[in-house]
Amino acid sequence: MGLCIGSFLNVVIYRLPRIMQRDWEVQCAELRGEKPPEQEPFSLSRPRSRCPACSHPITALQNIPLASYLVLGGKCAACGVRISPRYPLIEAFTGLASAYAAWHFGFGLAAFAAMAFLWCMIALAFIDFDTQLLPDSITLPLVWAGLLLNISGTFVDLGSAVIGAAGGYLSLWSVYWGFRILTGKEGMGFGDFKLLAAIGAWLGWQMLPLVVLTSSLVGAIAGISLILFAKHGRGVPIPFGPYLAVAGTVALFWGGPLTHAYLKLL
Repeated sequence: MGLCIGSFLNVVIYRLPRIMQRDWEVQCAELRGEKPPEQEPFSLSRPRSRCPACSHPITALQNIPLASYLVLGGKCAACGVRISPRYPLIEAFTGLASAYAAWHFGFGLAAFAAMAFLWCMIALAFIDFDTQLLPDSITLPLVWAGLLLNISGTFVDLGSAVIGAAGGYLSLWSVYWGFRILTGKEGMGFGDFKLLAAIGAWLGWQMLPLVVLTSSLVGAIAGISLILFAKHGRGVPIPFGPYLAVAGTVALFWGGPLTHAYLKLL
């Protein structure tokens, strides 16, 4: 199931930002009093997946997770253009992460909820990496889903989940406004606030310090590495969502032991 979801996440990662862009263009045209441009229907299900080079429709047999990529040798069946290895890697990672969640939590609601959380983290991380966008259509339902799941204490008690959602949002919101007042610049996007609120709603306020510290550490290491080795410009923004997603995943599986460990050190 994880492999199949991974294949679908590839579609979400590629199409959702383009759907958002189309919606913005339509809204802007309406505000200007213009007729929206005629466009081919475009959604997560339409049109059928196709090769970006030759527009050859991908058949069901050519869309089997991992297997089809290996059989085709990583090339389009029609034109022979190389297919990005990122597609099978996302499928494989989603499959492995789902399997680990099932093993870690055991059969039950927590395992299925953890898998859904991981799928959202994967989609958000890659969308933010590609476009520096964290879509509300994923982050906001994730907040409400976390609160609803924790009514029955699936991961934490409901009180911790509510405080986690509020604390997650307000903590980065405060950093954003503090940085803006001091520098006159925007240090992060509003999507980061919502993503941390979602993580807090799922895992509780107790995990927020761990998530913030881990994401900041990973982000700092990645940012310095990009500047030193990839000649990434210092003035070029680096998306923070992928590091929040990594930290949220770490907290989901190992948050308890890690929190106890650093509190013991303190």
